Amino acid sequence: MDNEFVKKKAVESTQPEKKVRKASTKKAKAPKGKSSNAFLQILNGEFLTKEFVLNNLNFIFFIIFLLLLSVGKGYYGKELSRDLEKTQNELNEVTAEYIEAKAKLEENTRRQILVEKLEKRGLKETVNPTKVIRIKEKKND
Repeated sequence: MDNEFVKKKAVESTQPEKKVRKASTKKAKAPKGKSSNAFLQILNGEFLTKEFVLNNLNFIFFIIFLLLLSVGKGYYGKELSRDLEKTQNELNEVTAEYIEAKAKLEENTRRQILVEKLEKRGLKETVNPTKVIRIKEKKND
């Protein structure tokens, strides 16, 4: 009968009835000044002298160290993002300057403009196509 389902009525009928006594239960109320007392202990620094805090001082310092690392990581991340944005802006400026310089170079080295500039010096464009002279070398084997 270890893991069997048992009906509540069957269990109640087998057990003798117990008289339920109504005991006067008085709840111990926390003093109203306890929360303010804890606040005053924190302000005064008295909670630091308690045994619990003294026994767990290493853990408390570890948690404080982790909090400092977390804050430092946040500042470091913001600094990296600012540097990244600054570098990206510089890269965009340099790219724009490169494209502008390349466009000016292509415009200034167009064939017709070069022909006009060279005519002032007395040079003319050839009408005949260029000829390539190739020399065959003999193998000395």
